[in-house]
Amino acid sequence: MAAKKTAKELPPHLSPAQREASLKDYAPVPANCVVTGGTGIVGMRLCEMLVERGAKRVVCFDVVPKKDIKFTWDHPAIECVTGDITDAAAVDKAIQGADCVWHLAAAVGPFHPKPIYEKVNLGGTRNVVASCKKHKVKLVYSSSPSTRFEGSWFKTPNVDGVTEAQMPELPLKSWMQEYAKTKALGELVVRAAVEEDPNFLAVSVAPHQVYGPRDNLFLPNMLEAAGTGKLRVFGPGTNRICMTHVDNYSHALIIAVDKLYKGSKVLGKFYIATDGSTHPEPDAYCIFWKELDIAVTGMGFPSLWGKAHLPFALLYTLALVCEFAGWLMGTTFKLNVFNVFVLTMHRWFDISAIENDLGFKPIIPYSVGWPDTIAWFKVHWLPKFLETSKGAGLVGISAQSQAKINTQADSTLADERNPAGSSGKKKSN
Repeated sequence: MAAKKTAKELPPHLSPAQREASLKDYAPVPANCVVTGGTGIVGMRLCEMLVERGAKRVVCFDVVPKKDIKFTWDHPAIECVTGDITDAAAVDKAIQGADCVWHLAAAVGPFHPKPIYEKVNLGGTRNVVASCKKHKVKLVYSSSPSTRFEGSWFKTPNVDGVTEAQMPELPLKSWMQEYAKTKALGELVVRAAVEEDPNFLAVSVAPHQVYGPRDNLFLPNMLEAAGTGKLRVFGPGTNRICMTHVDNYSHALIIAVDKLYKGSKVLGKFYIATDGSTHPEPDAYCIFWKELDIAVTGMGFPSLWGKAHLPFALLYTLALVCEFAGWLMGTTFKLNVFNVFVLTMHRWFDISAIENDLGFKPIIPYSVGWPDTIAWFKVHWLPKFLETSKGAGLVGISAQSQAKINTQADSTLADERNPAGSSGKKKSN
């Protein structure tokens, strides 16, 4: 086991719950690590946790430069490389000499320009797989449960306490979202590489609804809508979901590498990690709108339960209109069919597979992680929101989410935007 750490050896910006969990003892990790998508909420925490557990060098590879990210850890073992996952040469350079790669880089959610998804989520994964095979490097692929959400504009998925084996097999006939489709195709690239090459060691691990300090997607957008008075409970507000603290997911990603050896039963498989049995409901889930309201009132905003609920039929009809209008205008509205389904459907899982096969257990219980996250947002997010909020609308997302999307688009679509000149693509440092 690794030596027990002192508080001085941890990132100074950790929340109390993260600090307490990080001071526990964990098994050693590979010496040389690469994390793609290293400036996202999971990527940053994963880089830190690898160093906390003994990694000698962690390459944080991302299209977003370190200078644009708050709350980063200036540690000599973390090497930040600014590069585009769609640039095969940059990816290969970053991976050479690594023991393991954690591939997190992705275009997430429905708000990116459409060409980004295939270029980043599929093309980027092909680059990572090719380099890992070339240099004989282990791979842990960050996937998503939405890759197996079988639905359409006219069919709501229902994911009510299922295991991975009970979910639809890939590939699906169709996906509800371009993100889900391209992440699924990326996972199939990883699986095919495992089946074709007995020396290639890889596994796919997914979270569900990541939350935690430094989140720049889920909570900022929900809280912004609540703070501007525009958020209402969708439907009856009783939909069951499970969530995953960023440290719990990072822990799952880290321990997965220990199972990557020839003959391992986890090779090429797909696992889901959540906060599991630490959720408040007995069957290991929580009520989404109940928990979100705790965060909303924690910011000092009025409770969502004191306002009229929005009926599903109304939301669904409006979402279809927004989809059509968005197609005409070339934009994506916050109110779209996928978001209506996601905010009203059941989304929780039986995680016994990852518990049994990978030995996963949450290191931060939900009962600790959720209040800790709310407290962090009250200190670090709320003051800026109160100073700068101009009102959230139906189009677009929070400023911090949009800023990252813009950076990724500027790099990945540089060739298409400048066809007559040089590519303008950002190269790795």
